[in-house]
Amino acid sequence: MKPTLQLKLNTGLTLTPQLQQSIRLLQLSTLELNQEITRLVQENPLLELDEGIDQDGFETGGPDISLSPSDSSAAAESDGISEIGKNTDIQSDWPDDPLYADQEFFFDTRRRSDEDHDQDFSRLISKPVSMREHLLSQISLGQYCERSKKIAELLVDSLNDDGYLSQDLDELAGLLPPELEISTADLESALDYIQQLDPPGVGARNLQECLSLQLKALPDNTPLRDEALKLVNGHLESFAAKNFQLLKKVLDCNETCLQSIYQLITQLNPKPGDDFNTTTARHVISDVIVTRSDSGWGVRLNSDSIPRVRINNLYAGILKHHRTEATQMLMGQLKEARWLVRNLDQRMDTILRVSQAIVDCQQAFLEQGETAIRPLVMREIAVTLGLHESTISRVTTQKYMWTPHGIFELKYFFGSHIPAERGEAHSAIAIRGLIKRLIQDEDRRKPLNDSQISQMLAQQGIVIARRTVAKYREFMHIPPTNLRKTL
Repeated sequence: MKPTLQLKLNTGLTLTPQLQQSIRLLQLSTLELNQEITRLVQENPLLELDEGIDQDGFETGGPDISLSPSDSSAAAESDGISEIGKNTDIQSDWPDDPLYADQEFFFDTRRRSDEDHDQDFSRLISKPVSMREHLLSQISLGQYCERSKKIAELLVDSLNDDGYLSQDLDELAGLLPPELEISTADLESALDYIQQLDPPGVGARNLQECLSLQLKALPDNTPLRDEALKLVNGHLESFAAKNFQLLKKVLDCNETCLQSIYQLITQLNPKPGDDFNTTTARHVISDVIVTRSDSGWGVRLNSDSIPRVRINNLYAGILKHHRTEATQMLMGQLKEARWLVRNLDQRMDTILRVSQAIVDCQQAFLEQGETAIRPLVMREIAVTLGLHESTISRVTTQKYMWTPHGIFELKYFFGSHIPAERGEAHSAIAIRGLIKRLIQDEDRRKPLNDSQISQMLAQQGIVIARRTVAKYREFMHIPPTNLRKTL
C-alpha cells in the first residue's frame, strides 16, 4: 500500500490528505461547496445524495443542527471535533478497516424532493428583450427607406449599455468603408431618427441631451416643461450642485415653482438603457439562522443550504463481503467518501459553534441594531472556543448569518474600535450606524456637514475627527452636504 502523502509546514504541523480536505471545505463558500459536493458525488460511486432521510434532523452520525446559549460552552469541549490548525490527525479515531460497522454515514440537510426537481419551471420564463432588439424592431416597422434603416441599425450597434452614443459621428463616418458612401450627414439623420424611438433619451451623446430628449418627448401641455428645458440646457451644472438660489434667479421663480421643476427633472431616467440591462444577481445563502427563545438568542443551521451526502450502501455492502485486489480502488474511494462525510459534519459544527459564540457576544446588536454592535476581534472567539485564530478567519469568510436585522457575513461582526472619553470602546460599525442615523434625521434644507456630525458624536462621548466622519460617510456611499440638500 502506498504511504500516506503528508505535507509539513514550518510550524511542524503535519497536513494529512484528510486535514487538507477539511481545511479546504472550511474555506469554501456555501455556493462553492455545493458545486464541490456535486463534483465529488459524480466522481465517487461510493457517494450519493440522500433525499429520503427524515427531514427533522440527523439520523446518525451528524452534528446537532442548533445551539442555544446554554449548551454552546459544552459543545466547545466536544471531543468529536478536531481543531483545524493543531497537530491532529483527523483519522486517528477511525478503525483501520474502512468498512467497519454497518452504520450509515451521511451529511444531512434538507433538500427538495425528486418531484420538485422534476418541475423545471425555467422553460416558462421568457427571455428578456435586449435594448438592441427593442430598437431594431421599431426601426423595421418605420416608414423609412432600406438604406436609412441600415444606417440606423449601424448606429444602434454603436450604443453603449446605458443607451448613449459615445463615439463622435465624424470619427464613426471615417471608420466606415468608403464604398458604403455614408457621410456624417447621413449618420446625423439616422441619429435623429433613433432619438425619437423608445425609450426616450436613447441615442443621446451626453446627459444634457438625454434629459432634454426626455423632456421634449413629454406632452406640450406638461406644466413647467419649458422651464425644465431651460434649466437642463443652460444650467445643468448648477442643478447638479443644488445651487437653488442661482436657479431661482435664472428662472425668475419662487421656491415652490423651483421645487416642482426639480421634481420633474429628477423623475427622468439618466440611463435609458438600464431597463434592458439584465445582470445576474449574486445570491447569498445564509449558513445559519438566528432564533430567539425563552433561554435567549441561539443559532441553527440552515438545512436548505447544502445537499446531504451519504455512503452508497449497495456498493459498501458488496465491498464488505468481496475484498479482492480488483476492489482496492473502490475501497480507497469508500475511505475518501467517509472522509468527506466526516469533514462536512465538522465544517457545519464548527460554523455553528463560531456563530453561537458571535451571537453570545453581540446580544445588543440583535436587540437594537448596528448602532449597538460591540467591538470584537477574532482572537476573542478563538480563545472562547479553543480554536486557532486562522480557523475563525476561515469560518467567518463567505459564511452568512440570518438575523432580525438582515443577512450578514460572519466577518461583519468583527472590526476595529475607537476609544471613548469614558474609557469604553465603540465599534467602527456602530459609529457608522450613528452617522447614518444622524444624517437620516437631519433637516434636508440644512443638512449636517462633517464637522457638525463630529461635534454631535463628541457630545455622546465618541471623539473622532472630521476627516474620519468623511471617510465613514464615503464608505457608506452617502453624498456630501451640498448634494444632500433639498428644497
